[in-house]
Amino acid sequence: MQASIYEYMKVGVVHFKAFPECVNGVGPVVETVRKLCEDDFFTAIEMGTVKDIKQRTEAAKLLEISGLEVAYGCQPTLFPNKLSLNHLDKGERKKAIKAVFNCLKEAHDLGATSVRIPAGKDPGPEKREEAKKLLIDSLSQILDKAKETGNPLVTLKIFDRDKDKESLIGPVDDALDIAEALCPSYEKFGLLTDLSHFPLLGEDPAVTLPKLAKYVKAFHIGNCVYKDPLHVLYGDLQPRFGVEGGEVDMPMVSKYFRVLKDLNLIGPDKRPILSAEVRPLLPMETSELILANCKRVIKEAWALA
Repeated sequence: MQASIYEYMKVGVVHFKAFPECVNGVGPVVETVRKLCEDDFFTAIEMGTVKDIKQRTEAAKLLEISGLEVAYGCQPTLFPNKLSLNHLDKGERKKAIKAVFNCLKEAHDLGATSVRIPAGKDPGPEKREEAKKLLIDSLSQILDKAKETGNPLVTLKIFDRDKDKESLIGPVDDALDIAEALCPSYEKFGLLTDLSHFPLLGEDPAVTLPKLAKYVKAFHIGNCVYKDPLHVLYGDLQPRFGVEGGEVDMPMVSKYFRVLKDLNLIGPDKRPILSAEVRPLLPMETSELILANCKRVIKEAWALA
């Protein structure tokens, strides 16, 4: 008999993707957070920026009452403002670091135990090594600052290099370089791998994850479309599982779960947050339908893993 998924992980959902009307930190944040707090399928939630302090305080109270473990994603702050922690311009990099410092404060307000951070754009092969050194320096400053704001786990989220986000981190070897530089000095640092980004990187989780196993501390599952550049969902848009033209369906999620179990990356002694990153994008899709699809996929994939 298959053990309960909850023995192996905290099953999470990315709030600002499930309810994209809240992605910019405004909108019906409290109402949508309440919906997820009332859904006992999820045991974790990933929040983004919540600009209004009253809404943030109310959301934090709901999250506390619900017992959900809270993570915080910096993407809604960094991506729209084109902020990069590895920017070659010192002033621009300083702005990105300051923005993440503010994110750490918001994360603490929301009761987050972990914070997710993306790298900036890849500058190309000529400047890549320099950019990696700058990213390591930026993350060191952030990790030192995090000790003053609850000392959350800080994870660097791995994105694609040449399809959509064009991120410095990036392919497995570059991610490994960052982890090897920081993890010996910072116990609360690790990597976050996303199932939807493996196809975009041209990587296989069964090959990539053993190389990163020592450093991976959080996980996302999601879907992407990349083989047809003319597809309406082309890129890193996090469509629902099984969408036509997409790369990730229930069997692939199930295979991912098996790889994570085989590598002991999930289990009773760890129980990391594994969150679904899905959002309504097409006609007739609603947040409620997308979440229902997601939960069915997770249940069936785990049963077959």
